[in-house]
Amino acid sequence: MAEMYGKGLLKGLSITFKHFMNTYLEDIRWLTRGKRRYYTTDGIDNRKSVDARGIFTIQYPEEKLPVPEEFRFIPFLIYEVNEDGEKQDRCTSCGICAKVCPPQCIWIERTNDPDTGRPVPEPAEFYIDVDICMNCGLCAEYCPFDAIKMDHDYEIAVYDRFKHNIFNKERLSRPVSYYASIRPSNYAREEAARAEAEAAKAAKKAAREKN
Repeated sequence: MAEMYGKGLLKGLSITFKHFMNTYLEDIRWLTRGKRRYYTTDGIDNRKSVDARGIFTIQYPEEKLPVPEEFRFIPFLIYEVNEDGEKQDRCTSCGICAKVCPPQCIWIERTNDPDTGRPVPEPAEFYIDVDICMNCGLCAEYCPFDAIKMDHDYEIAVYDRFKHNIFNKERLSRPVSYYASIRPSNYAREEAARAEAEAAKAAKKAAREKN
């Protein structure tokens, strides 16, 4: 029994030593090709492969693994830029996201018309307590205007979370181009559906005018 355990220990140590030596050999191979194994996309892809040799630990934060498109972290708000260069929020402050939020970490201040006092479909302020947010994505799923989406930015560590981790509208807002860059497949699918809906609406209007 002791001999069996001894062989297993030696086998494990031999594998560790093999990886240790291959680390230096692999570095030399990359240098002869004029490349560096670390801090490059090629180097990360190589170490993610089943054929990786030597050390394969990602040297975070200098190196970062790309996250999948469907990865979700805290929500953010989308705004569009009109022809005059002005920002237009997609959010209408309807409050659906706040209602479906399981930990109730979203709260919204509606904009009111200063003359009539009636609500304007635009948030005056929008807050998310990211310490409470459970990153479930229900707010994005239920938003009828595609105004709130889930971000890829997971590096939000701070020294004073009570001071910095309640995100306001300014900090949450991102242009639609940002959403397209982190979720290209979703963006293309949503835009296609939006264009189809607009075309159907235009066709229905044309048919009504014709009759």
